[in-house]
Amino acid sequence: MNALPSQNIPVPQPENKPRGNSAGSWFRSFIHFGLGEVFLRFGINLVTVLVVIAIAALMQSFYSRSAHAEIEIAAPEEETAALPTSLAAPLELPSTSREGITRLADPSTIIPSRPRIDVITYTVQPGDTIFGIAEKFGLKPSTILFGNYEVLRDNPHSLRPGQELRILPVDGTYYQWVGGGAETLTGVAAYFGVTPEDIINYPGNHLDPDKIGSYDNPNIPPGTWLIIPGGKREFTSWTAPMVIINEPASTRVWGPGACGVINRVQVGYGTFVWPAPKHWLSGTPYLPEIRHPAIDIAGALGDAVFAADAGTVVYAGWNDWGYGNLIVLDHGNGWQSLYAHLAQVNVVCGQNVGQGEIIGLIGSTGNSTGPHLHFELMHRQYGKVNPLNFLPPP
Repeated sequence: MNALPSQNIPVPQPENKPRGNSAGSWFRSFIHFGLGEVFLRFGINLVTVLVVIAIAALMQSFYSRSAHAEIEIAAPEEETAALPTSLAAPLELPSTSREGITRLADPSTIIPSRPRIDVITYTVQPGDTIFGIAEKFGLKPSTILFGNYEVLRDNPHSLRPGQELRILPVDGTYYQWVGGGAETLTGVAAYFGVTPEDIINYPGNHLDPDKIGSYDNPNIPPGTWLIIPGGKREFTSWTAPMVIINEPASTRVWGPGACGVINRVQVGYGTFVWPAPKHWLSGTPYLPEIRHPAIDIAGALGDAVFAADAGTVVYAGWNDWGYGNLIVLDHGNGWQSLYAHLAQVNVVCGQNVGQGEIIGLIGSTGNSTGPHLHFELMHRQYGKVNPLNFLPPP
């Protein structure tokens, strides 16, 4: 066999390329060492931070431009304000009549408190007390009693739910003017410990000082209720002494209402209070020379009659000798008191009563020309005496 002629066949040689200079070979090296995932996470976080920084920069640039624009817009108003008054446009105030312009209420508006000058009413609630009601209205407890004598009779224990009480605007007393020359403004003021000017000038009484006239006969309509600021008076007592003696007693007045002999009599204090709400005379004074050994105390029909002192009833009922409805109390110490012309008798024979307790109502029964209280005081030793010498000053 003939041998083939030799040929020079080139053998392929590997390319001699540089290593480690391309990004791909660099990344492949990280992957080769197991750092590819770490590199990927780092890259994502870096991109996120750059995006946030870019957004923040854009927002800051936007708000800076907005603020600059507001300043430029406001500038013309300042220039207008600087113009002379003759060149400036007339100022137009908003009118409430224009449609679309409303006045908003200010919830923080402060209304100054004004003192009350008139009497108001209050309905007693369950659980109320005189002291609680007084505290509620900023008054003294005595003012609550003074303003509601017809309801409470100076007795805090008379308070009942549903009662309508008059609440005075200031501490003091409340008084109904009788009129007709029966009292004087000076006398009423002196009784309550104030001056006539205190009564006249109090705004809640609505009196005109220029039209009041004489204090002896002032121009005050009868029946007018007057607030007496700072006024005081003595309380009538609703308690009775607990001493009862076995000395027999009987009335010294004859008539159908006589109780006969009373074997046990309650002893009084020995002092007397006015037996009616009003403390002045309306008719005949004490004049024994004309057979009137009594005083006629002013009063309206139905006004309360009080026991002048604690004692026991020895006469209760009708009298045929001019007294009309009559009550006589024996006070167990030589004194007896007599209450005549009553519209109503609220006690019975032998009943013990306390000083200041209601025993009847003022009327005009018997020989009487109008409502009043005929009142007598009798002593076992001295006989019938002038009651004004034993009652507190009016």
